[in-house]
Amino acid sequence: MRLASTHATVQRTWTVELRPLPGGPALACPRCTLHGHPVQAASARSAALTHLARHARTDALPGHLRTCQCRARGCQWHPRHRGCAGPVLLALTRDRSGRTWRLADACAACAAATSHTAVVPATLLTPRPPGHVQCRPEPPGGPAERTRVKEMLTYLAAALPQFTSPAARLLALQCALRSDTHGHVRLPDGLLRGMRLYGRNELWEELEHTRWLHRTAGKHPRTQAQLLDAAVLSQQPGGQARARAAHWALHPTPLASPTRRPAALQLTALTLASHTSGGADSTDMEVLARMCGHSPHQTAELLDRLTTSRTLTAWHHNRETDEVFWHLPPQHTTARPGEHRTH
Repeated sequence: MRLASTHATVQRTWTVELRPLPGGPALACPRCTLHGHPVQAASARSAALTHLARHARTDALPGHLRTCQCRARGCQWHPRHRGCAGPVLLALTRDRSGRTWRLADACAACAAATSHTAVVPATLLTPRPPGHVQCRPEPPGGPAERTRVKEMLTYLAAALPQFTSPAARLLALQCALRSDTHGHVRLPDGLLRGMRLYGRNELWEELEHTRWLHRTAGKHPRTQAQLLDAAVLSQQPGGQARARAAHWALHPTPLASPTRRPAALQLTALTLASHTSGGADSTDMEVLARMCGHSPHQTAELLDRLTTSRTLTAWHHNRETDEVFWHLPPQHTTARPGEHRTH
């Protein structure tokens, strides 16, 4: 029997609103004294996310005391689903207009069932201790890189507008993972050529239009930019570990996709790889579509194309549970001793 706790009444739901005013947007938060703080239009989205992150840090609770705030409200934030399940996560939700943002504790099932929602990785909310040094570097190409890419793709699904193109999402991912603690990023021209993004000024303009970054005076042989999203400035772990994750994202084992393929296929393969830990894995279709920046119908077509090209052997969508399952070719899987795989 679970004992009653003095923390049971703690509410971990925070909401901010960007209110349009004649002099520019203003930030309002009902949980504190912020009732119309003016912000710059270019950084309004970042200011909203930073304010929510500050509340989450201030009102921190041990993991075993956190509860699903969606369930506490009768699960009114989403359509009916299979019920609460999974760990309690921080879920970031925006309305269709992008003016209201909510950050709340929610179980994995409720977070996945809520529209316009992405899970915020704890690494984006944990400030790095002064003088922090990672003593034991992790081996490259392992689960740590896959997890960091998955977390950043999940965050970008909420931080970037839904209409952001796949190529711009791939560029934003590299910028976020390769930026320093001040949000400065320098991408070598050779890296951009390898991604087939060199000279694609429209992608930088797309991210600038969303107020996520702006280019600085970079010259050959690199392009420089300043990230405007404050939530990515305090990422854990350090730069070397994130750089390894950025490199893995270019060749996401076991679903590495040739760079000559369209960006939509590359992003879909990368998203699947970030969710893959064996020969067969699954996730919710809504989650997959949101991370890829497509509708579920478009995502299904891309999965068909990955199957036709033999990147996948098969995939299946369970419409009752909204789960998507996929299987990899045998040469892309490495069975552990005593492990039996079926396809």
